[in-house]
Amino acid sequence: MDDDYDTPWKEVVTHHFPEFMAFYFPQAHAAIDWSRPHDFLDQEFAALSRDAELGKRVLDKLVRIHLHTGAEQWVLVHLEVQGQYDRDFAERLFVYNYRVYDRYRRPVASLALLTDAGKHWRPSAFSYRLLGCKMRIDFPVVKLHDYAGDIDHLLTLDNPFALVTVAHLLTQKTKGNAHRRRIAKWRLTKLLYQRNW
Repeated sequence: MDDDYDTPWKEVVTHHFPEFMAFYFPQAHAAIDWSRPHDFLDQEFAALSRDAELGKRVLDKLVRIHLHTGAEQWVLVHLEVQGQYDRDFAERLFVYNYRVYDRYRRPVASLALLTDAGKHWRPSAFSYRLLGCKMRIDFPVVKLHDYAGDIDHLLTLDNPFALVTVAHLLTQKTKGNAHRRRIAKWRLTKLLYQRNW
């Protein structure tokens, strides 16, 4: 049976977006006014990505937020849950970014969370140049693999995305080993009950 990474990520990001931003993108989180509501613009984003390759294991969220300056902004959170190298990832993020801008004329921040098990794949920009014209997007990237050596520390943190990160990493680590998977699940489940989560 294949592991389902998509559904859990989609649900947890939707229900705990402020915690997601605080854990993975603390600088962006600090700029957002969390006393004002944020809205997921799933229908708007679906209309823009309808003709894109949808067979890939990706999860995208377009979120309307407010900054402390009072300005309303949109954030394109692009979560790569494919689990393997994808040479078109940075270009796809660029395309989604400009589609949102083109349709709504709003600046868009694109953020990438890479959940693949590889150490080295870390796209953070896309650009092209032609006849003196240059187009480029740089975007912040968080790689879950970078947390692999900190599992014990992550288990002590209060942010639920510390446990989500551990769950994802342990799922990758225990693939094909039902006994180790059961032990990992039991450890995380006990911790959830201890914290009344």
